[in-house]
Amino acid sequence: MTTIIYGIKNCDTMKKAAGIAKDKLKQWSEELGWETLLNRAGTTFRKLPDADKEGLNEKRALALMLAQPSMIKRPVLDLGGKLLVGFQPEIYAREAKSRGSKSSSAR
Repeated sequence: MTTIIYGIKNCDTMKKAAGIAKDKLKQWSEELGWETLLNRAGTTFRKLPDADKEGLNEKRALALMLAQPSMIKRPVLDLGGKLLVGFQPEIYAREAKSRGSKSSSAR
């Protein structure tokens, strides 16, 4: 199983936005919900005009995230069938342990 992490290069919590394919972002939205993916706490979102923030729906939120990838909450960790959004050490540790036990039991 391949593990892929999507984030921002050279950042304290992963600074420059890395782009994401529209289809991949849509897939994440369908799995997690656009509300989970949208980083409302980031400066890029907070600097938006109020009119752009009001009445958000999936289509508008995805368009914002595609135009400004820094609006995607990060990191996004793709565990090959399971997505984690945002860094929570306890969840990462639990998933790593779970994946480790699956690997060792398959030997």
